[in-house]
Amino acid sequence: MPIPTKLDHRVIHVSDWDRSNAFYRDVMGAELVQRPVGWAYRFGDKQLNVHGLGVKPAEVARLPVQPGNSDLCFEWDGPIDDAVAHLKRHNIAVEAGPMKRFGAKGEGTSVYFRDPDGSLMEFMSYRR
Repeated sequence: MPIPTKLDHRVIHVSDWDRSNAFYRDVMGAELVQRPVGWAYRFGDKQLNVHGLGVKPAEVARLPVQPGNSDLCFEWDGPIDDAVAHLKRHNIAVEAGPMKRFGAKGEGTSVYFRDPDGSLMEFMSYRR
């Protein structure tokens, strides 16, 4: 019998709200959700809860998330060449790729780049 779960949110940590808000909104396509202190980044029905200046989370991991130590993959709904062009328009350097990778939907093609704090970001396209 399947267990009735699905991923709801993940936590990242940023060092500069304005810089990160612009990146996650303009480059990653997030809806910015203002919280009592700080922000969350929403992508459809998934969300990144964001720790940063002024945020005092009630519960944290044994090794709390720090700026620059996350590794996130986002599905790009289109050809990977369009993702590369999008990054170029925003002056974001591609560090690796395009290359074949394996994700939640099987084999895809990925490009890797960094957020403003140095976390590893990935756009993956499942388009053939």
